[in-house]
Amino acid sequence: MTTISVRIDEMLVNEARAAAKAEYRTVQGQVEFWAKVGRAALDNPDLPASFIAESLMSLAEPREEATPFVPRSTVDGRPA
Repeated sequence: MTTISVRIDEMLVNEARAAAKAEYRTVQGQVEFWAKVGRAALDNPDLPASFIAESLMSLAEPREEATPFVPRSTVDGRPA
């Protein structure tokens, strides 16, 4: 992957640094994640940003660590 340098406001970098530490990402990885969430939010204005972020994070999880979907509501013991 080719990388380039960009100028980013120092306040945004500091916010990314704090968020990156909490999310176990690099600062670069955090800014890239925010960019992906923002792009997806613009492409899907009807979806909440939190849903988009969680969906992107789930795509990054290893398949073998994924938990299967289990519906919460059932009708006669079957999914509704």
